[in-house]
Amino acid sequence: MPCSVTHELLARQNAETSSALIDHWKESESFALLANSEGESILKRDEEDATKLQKGIDVAKAKGVIDPLFVPEDYCKIDVLGQTANQVANDILKRAEEDKESKVQKGSGILSNTVFGCFVKKESKKTEDKKEEGNVIVICGLSGTGKGTTVSMLKQNLEEEKKTVVCWSNGNIFRSITLLAATWCEMQEDSDGSFDSAKACTKENLASFMDMLKFGKFNGKYDTHIKGLGLDMYVSEVQNTELKAPKVAKNIPTVAEFTQGEVILFAAGAIKVMDDDGITVLLEGRKETVDYVRTPYRFTLMLSDKTLIGKRRAAQRLMASSLQAVGSGADTEVIGMALERALSKMVAEIEP
Repeated sequence: MPCSVTHELLARQNAETSSALIDHWKESESFALLANSEGESILKRDEEDATKLQKGIDVAKAKGVIDPLFVPEDYCKIDVLGQTANQVANDILKRAEEDKESKVQKGSGILSNTVFGCFVKKESKKTEDKKEEGNVIVICGLSGTGKGTTVSMLKQNLEEEKKTVVCWSNGNIFRSITLLAATWCEMQEDSDGSFDSAKACTKENLASFMDMLKFGKFNGKYDTHIKGLGLDMYVSEVQNTELKAPKVAKNIPTVAEFTQGEVILFAAGAIKVMDDDGITVLLEGRKETVDYVRTPYRFTLMLSDKTLIGKRRAAQRLMASSLQAVGSGADTEVIGMALERALSKMVAEIEP
């Protein structure tokens, strides 16, 4: 069928673009083949990741780092099928507000403002001076369900309501510990510079590395300070440099297996600090790790039609490849040909 994807739409590289491509190829066997391959790959990787994460959690429980009897609050499932990221974000905020209102006991003297998360004491005469109450919203779900896009939309919507919002990820904490572990290996007298996980990731060393990480307000903003083994830096300033250096990147999976519990507790503490300071924290991640952050606002994004996971990923790959292949201002015919070439190439790569 003729392509109706304009250069403007292709350049957006967003959910609207992927939806247009999925619709364009709805009768295409080649696209269905690619989407099926992508979907199977995503589900397999998610299962492998879940197994590795659970192994790390079990290690943390065995070490006594986290409570083996810990039970998180319930999750609310949201089917994102047919919804835009903005609709999903609004649904989450609506449900969170309704949940909070339902927990307000009659006669408690607490009334809800119309803006999510802002509660004031009815009987207090200093309500105008009261610090805004923080909130923590957890978003989970399989890859391809739109977690990242939804978090971005939540942040935008909340900031429009004059909220202070922080998006938290455990990734930089894992990278910080890996940097410390790699630096420790380099400092050993008998070291040849290579990374030795057995020596670096002992219980004593990990406890020492964690003591070298401090979360708090530095230079007027919340940040993580890395100080030890000759290092003195802030995560926000090195997250795209030192924390992405080869010696960190290649050793993160190994270190993460040993440090799930430590990172979980560090994150929970940091998030509580921001929550107490009236900040709304958006936490996206795998259920195995975000379970340990206390909050009643937990949401799992799901797709009742799981084939869409593969279709979305296939569309994302195709639109990125095609945008690189066409010039600025290309018409729909040129874009259509570029899309077909990209599809043919990707299908050829998966066929035996």
